Amino acid sequence: MAALDEPLKNILGGTTAKVLSEHLGLRTAGDLLHHYPRRYAERGELTRLADLPLDEHVTVVAQVADARVLKFNGGRGQRLEVTLTDGSGRLQLVFFGKGIHKPHKELLPGRRAMFAGKVSVFNRKLQLAHPEYQLLDGDADSGAVDAFANQLMPIYPACQQMASWKIAKAVDAVLPRAQDAVDPLPQALRQGRALVELPEALLKIHRPGSKADVADARARLKWDEAFVMQVALARRRRADTQLPAVARTVTKGGILDAFDAKLPFTLTDGQQKVSREIFDDLATAHPMHRLLQGEVGSGKAQPLDALVLTPCGFVPMGEMAVGTEVVVPSGERAVVDGVFPQGEREVWRLVLSDGSAVECDDEHLWIVGSRAAGERVLTTRELRADLLAADGRPQWSIAAATPVDLDGGGERPLDPYRVGRRLAEDHGPQDRVPDACRNAPVKDRLAVLRGLLDAGGRPAGDRVVFRAGHRPLADDVAWLVRSLGGTAHLRTAQDGAHHVHVALPEEDGSGLRRTVQAIEHVGRKQVQCISVAHPDHAYVTDHFTVTHNTMVALRAMLGVVDSGGQAAMLAPTEVLAQQHHRSITEMMGELAENWGLREAQSAEGGGGRRAGMLGGAEQGTKVVLLTGSMGAAARRQALLDLVTGEAGIVVGTHALIEDVVQFHDLGLVVVDEQHRFGVEQRDALRGKGHSQHEKQTPHLLVMTATPIPRTVAMTVFGDLETSVLDQLPAGRSPIASHVVPVQDKPHFLARAWERVREEVAAGHQAYVVCPRIGDDEDEAPKGAKKGAAAAKGAAAQEGSPEDAAEKRPPLAVLDIADQLTKGPLAGLRVAVLHGRMAPDDKDAVMRSFAAGALDVLVATTVIEVGVNVPNATTMVIMDADRFGVSQLHQLRGRVGRGSAPGLCLLVSEMPEASPARARLAAVAGTLDGFELSRIDLEQRREGDVLGQAQSGVRSSLRMLAVIDDEEVIAAAREEATALVTEDPELTGYPELRTVLAALLDEEREQYLDKG
Repeated sequence: MAALDEPLKNILGGTTAKVLSEHLGLRTAGDLLHHYPRRYAERGELTRLADLPLDEHVTVVAQVADARVLKFNGGRGQRLEVTLTDGSGRLQLVFFGKGIHKPHKELLPGRRAMFAGKVSVFNRKLQLAHPEYQLLDGDADSGAVDAFANQLMPIYPACQQMASWKIAKAVDAVLPRAQDAVDPLPQALRQGRALVELPEALLKIHRPGSKADVADARARLKWDEAFVMQVALARRRRADTQLPAVARTVTKGGILDAFDAKLPFTLTDGQQKVSREIFDDLATAHPMHRLLQGEVGSGKAQPLDALVLTPCGFVPMGEMAVGTEVVVPSGERAVVDGVFPQGEREVWRLVLSDGSAVECDDEHLWIVGSRAAGERVLTTRELRADLLAADGRPQWSIAAATPVDLDGGGERPLDPYRVGRRLAEDHGPQDRVPDACRNAPVKDRLAVLRGLLDAGGRPAGDRVVFRAGHRPLADDVAWLVRSLGGTAHLRTAQDGAHHVHVALPEEDGSGLRRTVQAIEHVGRKQVQCISVAHPDHAYVTDHFTVTHNTMVALRAMLGVVDSGGQAAMLAPTEVLAQQHHRSITEMMGELAENWGLREAQSAEGGGGRRAGMLGGAEQGTKVVLLTGSMGAAARRQALLDLVTGEAGIVVGTHALIEDVVQFHDLGLVVVDEQHRFGVEQRDALRGKGHSQHEKQTPHLLVMTATPIPRTVAMTVFGDLETSVLDQLPAGRSPIASHVVPVQDKPHFLARAWERVREEVAAGHQAYVVCPRIGDDEDEAPKGAKKGAAAAKGAAAQEGSPEDAAEKRPPLAVLDIADQLTKGPLAGLRVAVLHGRMAPDDKDAVMRSFAAGALDVLVATTVIEVGVNVPNATTMVIMDADRFGVSQLHQLRGRVGRGSAPGLCLLVSEMPEASPARARLAAVAGTLDGFELSRIDLEQRREGDVLGQAQSGVRSSLRMLAVIDDEEVIAAAREEATALVTEDPELTGYPELRTVLAALLDEEREQYLDKG
């Protein structure tokens, strides 16, 4: 390998080597040999000019169509415009000042050449300004063309400082050294896969004689990259299996079982499968390495003022307690065996066809039915997304409650029927059906209702209409009807009277269904969740409901605590750490209470082991929070709880990895939002594991809500087994996304602002997102840059029309807000929001927008996360091409969060054929996060995924594309795993060891998979 390690400056000279090093990262002969051509041009072949990517440095082979010299600045300046063609498209070249003389003489109509430059747009035309070029016909005076006579011409990834054909000359100088390349692939693998030798592959990739040569070389070089990487990952996996770890087996009758018994739901099949995978890994004597994909949510609940049916009548949710008896859908009684406060959440109101309504959060599950789908269990969120059938009518209905006997409210009169008649004949504004008759057996409630209808009702088709002068009595009649399985519609007459349209089921009927007519956003309320000791895990309010949670990671932590270990959850921010801590403690309830008081009581009583200690007699454990902003006393207590084992679970930020933090027996590390942490930080936490004073490696569970394609997981997370939670709720209301092509169809932007006005007129709100703020501080650096460029020279271009072709700065919040308030959105309530506003000002704006006091919010990406305004239905993203795919997807998620469908308009000035427009079209075409993650990766390429994000060095992937080459990666993983299993130290493969050592130093090999 010495020949390939030789610095390029020894071969090419200092000037060329410096350009290759500084601009392309090529420093040795081996680097340059692995700088492969991007594509190949055949002699006489013309490049498709319409496919050129904007803002990228390209090399094209094209023919001159025409050339002309134009004057500007009153004749003082001149420029040469040359038009290239490929028979279907055109590309303009422009040269200024004294630089026009040579190209004017050489670039004559009909001449062919290679041109290199950066693609831009001027006057809606693609152009290259001052490109380098190399003639390709008989008058060419350079040997560069002769070198490719009768061959494919390689077009290399180039830069402004060095064109493709110059790189080709440099490759010629180092190509003989390809014979010294050490072949990392075992001979058996090469022969079995029919792969050419490495020196032959390098020769064919740079100087192919045919397209078949290129195919052979590519196939071989892809295998090199895939196999070497997979061997490194296989060795890491094997090394991990050799590390000591404490097997954490599930303990019967522990805190996990107690927690599961209190859960107000049954785990989905997907959750059960993932949990089994995790617990199987935890039970082994080597560390678990598992990636958990999917949103890990918390509780689903109802407001504290929601009414839950008990045997004595309705009781507010907030008054539920462990031991409270409730009525389940079948009419049976069951005991509440768990109460889980969920804090403040967004609440929705389901409005049923008879006018009744019930409130809950977005994750609440409903037992609903339709003619097409039969009976289903759907979340509020899923109902919102699929509320109407194709004909526009509501499609889901909720069955009536099974009539049950109640026994609350005291003694009942002997004749409930007379009570009803008397109320119907003579009642005042405050008269109500007595509680003793409302909370009564079915037969008594029916008797009261019969008396009311006989005295105050009149037939109306298949219904009876009861006329109540005042609303309280009308509400009571409606409740009685619904409690008996019927439907009751309230109507207000012109005279102010309240009419109740009553329909009762037949005596042997099963009750009448009510359709879900609308789902309205209520706002934020305190909510809680209860669990019921019944196989249905359900209870009755004005409907049937089942609560549901995703708690895979928490269950894993509780399993480790049961085994005598501790679990640590690492979160990237204090806010997220606090949210996790609050969610865990709320869901665990009394199992996570602060044990201080009980410890004191135990100590006073002289009892044995203190409650709450690991392995203690009482179920439960202490859950502590550790962040950098905690006070000294709280921090000291948390550290003490960890080192003594008093705390079974700790949730924290980077503060967890400080040297002062020590654990009693760290058994599991859960890392949330893994991409926000460096590998050193994560491994520093794992390094704190020890058991019985012996060094042990904790198990690792990495969580991410970012969808990761399978091939990326195999490549980037090669030593992590992957679990996917794919049975989560489908999402929010549907979001329609459209590209607004301002250059091609300027009237589309005017229509976009009309749509905003229409949504506001309908009572909704809108976001307008811009890439830049636009204040003075924001502008200063750009101005300084321009000044520096002007001072450097370019006098020939000064004042030329091409100045306007420079890429304009991104659109700014302050500018756009001003234009909108004076123009298309005049009269609407418009405000701005950006990162440089004072915190109080930002909070005030967001509160106003959330409260509906503003119509339109013009903002930067500060709204990307953490903003939840369900009434906002429309988003217009200006200069959408300036954002990445994932960021556009994240921004788009701010709308469609309410009952109304969302609309996202992606505004762009990029031409239709540009890659930027293709990217926007892809975003508009799907809401699938996994599909968009593939598109994002294809756009960014692997360098961003496997390069500096890994360990600060350039990516080794030059030929392999992790999305396109899935089969190669999977096959290489299989071959590498088998080889490492057979020969872990690679003693029989010295060439492979050499290549691994050169490509991956010890540190990079260790962290290759981590991202």
